[in-house]
Amino acid sequence: MSNNQKTVLVTGGAGYIGSHACKALNAAGFTPVTFDNLVYGHPESVRWGPLVNADLLDAEAIRRAINEFRPIAVMHFAAYAYVGESVENPGKYYRNNVVGSLNLIEAMRDGGIDKCIFSSTCATYGLPQEDLISESHRQKPINPYGSSKLMIERILRDFDHAHGIRSICLRYFNAAGADSDTEIGEDHDPETHLIPLVLDTAIGKRESITMHGNDYATPDGSCIRDYVHVSDLADAHVLALRSLLDGAASGAYNLGNGRGHSVLDVIATARHITGNAIPVRVGPRRAGDPPMLVGDASLIKNTLGWSPRFSGLDDIIDSAWRWHQRSKSK
Repeated sequence: MSNNQKTVLVTGGAGYIGSHACKALNAAGFTPVTFDNLVYGHPESVRWGPLVNADLLDAEAIRRAINEFRPIAVMHFAAYAYVGESVENPGKYYRNNVVGSLNLIEAMRDGGIDKCIFSSTCATYGLPQEDLISESHRQKPINPYGSSKLMIERILRDFDHAHGIRSICLRYFNAAGADSDTEIGEDHDPETHLIPLVLDTAIGKRESITMHGNDYATPDGSCIRDYVHVSDLADAHVLALRSLLDGAASGAYNLGNGRGHSVLDVIATARHITGNAIPVRVGPRRAGDPPMLVGDASLIKNTLGWSPRFSGLDDIIDSAWRWHQRSKSK
């Protein structure tokens, strides 16, 4: 390929965050090559470069893709990400997330690819010990999903020490929203994330939204989360890539807005934006749900110059609603 110098292998590039990252890479002058088994990804979301339909558990398929496209770096999004399912079926998560990642990282080592941006999560921290979680917070995950992501962070650290593979781990808080062109949005099956479930209710696909617990030690009794726009997450990945290309050392950064919004805040904002009633039903608490998860992202702002463009909850929900109307009302 003539564009080898700018090619990036994107695992999970047909998924929600991965497809937004591919769009951002394309806008920044890179060619994203999506490597995705399409179990949860959407082939129609692969619009900015080639698709390799294969699984990370197939080590030879990874090596073939690296040999064919000779990427300068890897962005690694591919993972199972349902917390409840990880508790019920931990083997599935450790096999897919950890073994698949190890296959990828070993193929990178053997293929001479020494830069990786890894899609990690605030779930590696476990139950928060402080109101605003910084990168120095202890990492003590409370479910196999978070444990699998923490293991991959540790594998990357060890491979840096042993083989010189530099990595930046980006620990997301709650990704939400859709790209401003309404080309791609949040479409999981099953859907478990609050904002798309609220918008499904607004559009009439659900009778009501279930609020899991209303007796938390928060101002309105509902859980508080830090919502970050998916396009801002994608921008952070491009910044992380550029920093590695400029010779930066390995590191880990939080991606959040540093502000928390409760479940009832989200519902009230969605009612305002959609003009619809959005009935609410109160259900039992979910095991392992902390009352509050809010991230301190000052490190990536100060180090890489990341500055979210869509930091308001109304901006996030408005973008999601515009995509939802276009894609879900058919």
